Amino acid sequence: MRDILRWCFDLLGELLRTLDPWLLAALAALMAIGLAVMYSAGGDAQGMHLVLAQGARFAAGVVAMWALSRVPPVRLRAWTPGVFAFSLLPLVLVLFIGGGKHGNHWINLKFFYFQPSELVKITLPMMLAWYLHREPLPPRLRTVVVAGVLIAVPVGLIMLQPDFGTAMLAAASGAFALLLAGLPWWWVGIGVGSVAAAAPVAWFWFLRPYQKDRILTFLNPENDPLGTGWNIIQSKIAIGSGGWTGKGWGQGTQSHLDFLPEHTTDFAFSVFSEEFGWVGVAVVLALYLFVIGRCLWIAIEARDTYSRLLAGTMGLAIFVYVIVNGGMISGLLPVVGVPMPLLSYGGTSAVSLLAGLGLVMAVRAHRPVHGY
Repeated sequence: MRDILRWCFDLLGELLRTLDPWLLAALAALMAIGLAVMYSAGGDAQGMHLVLAQGARFAAGVVAMWALSRVPPVRLRAWTPGVFAFSLLPLVLVLFIGGGKHGNHWINLKFFYFQPSELVKITLPMMLAWYLHREPLPPRLRTVVVAGVLIAVPVGLIMLQPDFGTAMLAAASGAFALLLAGLPWWWVGIGVGSVAAAAPVAWFWFLRPYQKDRILTFLNPENDPLGTGWNIIQSKIAIGSGGWTGKGWGQGTQSHLDFLPEHTTDFAFSVFSEEFGWVGVAVVLALYLFVIGRCLWIAIEARDTYSRLLAGTMGLAIFVYVIVNGGMISGLLPVVGVPMPLLSYGGTSAVSLLAGLGLVMAVRAHRPVHGY
């Protein structure tokens, strides 16, 4: 019996060997908080259904994270061009057979809705890390141009859906890869200036009416408090009414009385803020900060450029997700439909995030002690 138990513990240890315990613990805490938010936001009628559905997605994401953590970065690097090319195919396909509230965002696979743009959040950092690994660093002009094309292709396909929020996040992950590769800051200034100069063109030629409404609502939500400004006004009321310690789990009025739309997805963090207050928000933000910091620490310890850029970009991408959603629900940024990682309801986003962190764990687990 003792030998059987020892064998079981040895097998379990081998299975968990590639998972970073610190990162896994923080992610488990965030997932538990996310399930608690789902139960509260869903109410008595729908809460348990949301918990079970999201729990199943978390389980699938953890399995993907574990599987990817066992793949050596050398092998991941070899697979990267093919994986990136494959991830572009659903982005093209969704333009013809996809569906969504404001365009073609999801593909109905009967059992679940698949959002192809979520794949790019993983494959684009992989592709840029692969390309920059082969080039002299800091990047030269030719390298930046080629990297810009690699970023522009998936971002352009996502914009055609249209999905401005996800396209912005994908572009940010590409920019982070270049920054970590040593891109001079004055190049960043040129890029920001170019985007600012192109803003009037985008306003008149590319943005759809509902996207313009979101920007105008961000500038003055009280201009139409019962229409386009309703979401952000109710979100700020929910956040403010939470105070220091919140109203208590399941006691939020904005979601339970249906004042707050999209309270299980885009505005799930508003529900949490109302029920757990400033203290709860500080705890969650500390967990996110730990996850981001752990990714950056793993990147610092990486022994090759591909691993360093991949782990660092994944960590900084999570930083952008948190900042954008937090700014969106508090009225500091326009509403762009970006979920809060692991707190908002959503299958593809949760699985893709956990899978991406599996790549980070692979960098740590397979880091050679000596050499490159």
